[in-house]
Amino acid sequence: MPKITFMGAGSTIFAKAVLGDCLKTPALEDSNIALYDIDPVRLRESEMMLQNINRNNGNKAVITAYSDRRKALEGADYIINAIQVGGYEPSTVIDFEVPKKYGLRQTIGDTLGIGGIFRALRTIPVLFDFARDIEDVCPDALFLNYTNPMAMLTGAMLRGTGVKTVGLCHSVQVCAHYLLEGLGMSDENVQWKIAGINHMAWLLEITRDGKDLYPEIKERALKRTEKHNDMVRYEIMKRFGYYVTESSEHNAEYMPYFIKSQYPELIDEFNIPLDEYPRRCIAQIEGWNKMRDDLINNKDLTHERTHEYASHIMEAIETGVPFKFGGNVLNTGLITNLPSKACVEVPCVADRSGVSPCYVGELPEQCAALNRTNINVQLLTIEAAMTLKKEKIYMAAMLDPHTSSELPLDKIKALCDDMIEAHGDWLPKYE
Repeated sequence: MPKITFMGAGSTIFAKAVLGDCLKTPALEDSNIALYDIDPVRLRESEMMLQNINRNNGNKAVITAYSDRRKALEGADYIINAIQVGGYEPSTVIDFEVPKKYGLRQTIGDTLGIGGIFRALRTIPVLFDFARDIEDVCPDALFLNYTNPMAMLTGAMLRGTGVKTVGLCHSVQVCAHYLLEGLGMSDENVQWKIAGINHMAWLLEITRDGKDLYPEIKERALKRTEKHNDMVRYEIMKRFGYYVTESSEHNAEYMPYFIKSQYPELIDEFNIPLDEYPRRCIAQIEGWNKMRDDLINNKDLTHERTHEYASHIMEAIETGVPFKFGGNVLNTGLITNLPSKACVEVPCVADRSGVSPCYVGELPEQCAALNRTNINVQLLTIEAAMTLKKEKIYMAAMLDPHTSSELPLDKIKALCDDMIEAHGDWLPKYE
């Protein structure tokens, strides 16, 4: 039976989704599941929740909680990463409140921008610690990363360690459905192709029975005049020709066009939810407090398999039945007009040989150009984490599309210094 180790198992609701899926998958239901988290209370709660599901599924799996990371990893075949270094408090609060002092506003702040840069800088060292243990005690394990900023963390693992890593996101598998649903169109018999970078991958093709749906999609999008939650993505599609995978609140801060203090009317025009991520964090904390007892004390707790990729990838490797998914991998010539050091999001196939990414070729030049503006920040942030050079942090922030459109160079440098000071021991020492 395979051993599956879940890092950050205190994320109880996400652990239920991913590991619950494993318990409901015949090829994985008898797995040895190892749970690891630095919070002993949340770790115990997740263990109790999973034991409830396992009991109602025939008690086929062995579930063990560990406070010792190396023991949790020892002999693992698969490792699922869902950690959040620094949590909502203090780190997410710092990511939002310090930039506000400079007039810099964000929506999500976990993938790019000042928030994404510093989330990466405090997470990459922890992942490198994981990697040292993995290389010692389970060198053949497949590391499935769910933590943001996806491209920076996955790219750092692939370039800075010997750990087999693929990054997994929720946005690819729901992109076409969400677009069509919002326009009142059916997704029956729809085929689609997506490639680019995480949170800015492009819906390159969308067809039904061989017919291109983009003309109808664009026509309907132009006619949708009421306020809705996808206005930024519609505008990107209108101006650049293609729909982008991740939500409007995310993409509003990946480009220099939407969140602008000089043009505050854009916030209302495009229905942009500033400070959205802190609100979600607070709501999730409150929601967990309400559902906690039902998950950990419910002896009748069951689970239905979700659309999360992890269990399907592991199932494909265990059974040899191929599974196609959107994965984040190093750009080994897969997208020819993006940098080779970039972490790209492309179609991948999992089977007994592991994970094999698929060749895409060139993206439309305007799509590649927008991707490059984000890749610049990602590569310099990874350099900063690997070299511990403070100037690389400054450069990453100075090249960030949103930050550089709002602040002059000296203010960006001062903001970075304030962020470094505010994060304190959550970051390593930079020269």
